[in-house]
Amino acid sequence: MSGSLNAIDRLVVLLSKLPGIGKKSATRMAYYILDADPSYSNMLAEQLASLHQAIRRCSRCGSFAESDPCPICADPDRDASLICVVERPQDIRVIEESREFRGYFHVLGGLIAPLEGVGPNDLTIGKLLARIKGGGIKEIILALNPTVEGDTTSLYIQKLLKGLDVELTRLASGLPVGGDLEYADRLTLSRSFRGRVKL
Repeated sequence: MSGSLNAIDRLVVLLSKLPGIGKKSATRMAYYILDADPSYSNMLAEQLASLHQAIRRCSRCGSFAESDPCPICADPDRDASLICVVERPQDIRVIEESREFRGYFHVLGGLIAPLEGVGPNDLTIGKLLARIKGGGIKEIILALNPTVEGDTTSLYIQKLLKGLDVELTRLASGLPVGGDLEYADRLTLSRSFRGRVKL
């Protein structure tokens, strides 16, 4: 960042790097923070500064949590025969809010995207395979976004699991093609889970 920028400009630059935040939104946020009580900006700064120390990845599913294992993986009342595979940790929150799924999760950490240099080895597919080979898994549900990258990743996992005694399903249509799981409404997601299709 250039040394000629003032404090507001520097904050706007940082805020505009957040996903979905353009320069106008970042400017509004910066002025809101500036106009708010100083205790608000202090609390916000403290939360941001301590975020990486307070939150860690669950060693089992790969989600973000304050404990390891995360509360979902530590819950013995969930169905251990089901694993729902998602792209990112935030997808788990969306699915949990639908209250349709009572199994465990696995976060891939992205999708196969050769043009962006992301291959299978950059994801946690090997860890997923190890979980399946550990036994007790009857069904893997792929809850990946219906995009080219989501389809490519699904096909790769399908080939990898061929010959293993596990059923592979995918969320039913109802999710818009090219859409994002994060923005799906609860009813659509519930129907997608109930109507999931075998691959």
